[in-house]
Amino acid sequence: MAEEKQTDVMQITRDMTIEEILTTFPQKSQKLAQEMTRAGLHCVGCQAAVWETLEAGVLGHGFTVDELENLLQRLNKILEEKIDPNTITVTERAAEKYRAILQDEGKAGYGLRFGDMAGGCSGFEYILDYSEAATEEDEVFVSQGVEIHINRNMLPRLLGCEIDYIDGLNGSGFKISNPNARGSCGCGKSQSY
Repeated sequence: MAEEKQTDVMQITRDMTIEEILTTFPQKSQKLAQEMTRAGLHCVGCQAAVWETLEAGVLGHGFTVDELENLLQRLNKILEEKIDPNTITVTERAAEKYRAILQDEGKAGYGLRFGDMAGGCSGFEYILDYSEAATEEDEVFVSQGVEIHINRNMLPRLLGCEIDYIDGLNGSGFKISNPNARGSCGCGKSQSY
């Protein structure tokens, strides 16, 4: 019954500043920033215009009110997505892309090595690599038919992550949404905890 009452979840509105959006929803900030960037707000993450409202940013970039409303719907849909803090997930799109890469590389059946290491301008960088087999130090997760191998020492920083694949004009590749990240660089390549 308590879960049913959680329908009062705060939503993103057109008059919220970009900074307010990202700080109010830190567990979703990476996905929200990715969606705003995909919509054409390329200043998201560089901290150049985080003080302006979402409406001012969208309309100021030459988009229409309808495009603003569509973006608001997509952002609020992200807020509704459930995060499982006890696992690592791969989206269907990322799983398909990874299987295609494995096929092209002659590595069909390999798992995905996922981790992070010190580096980048925000502290840690993600690692994605092929993994022929899990090691004794690994925790193994399966999502969308992809076996994911993660060193147990990294679990506190990586549990709850979602691995997606973005294909677009402004960059294609695997993107990580990490609810444990408290900050990330403007390029989206590194994060802090």
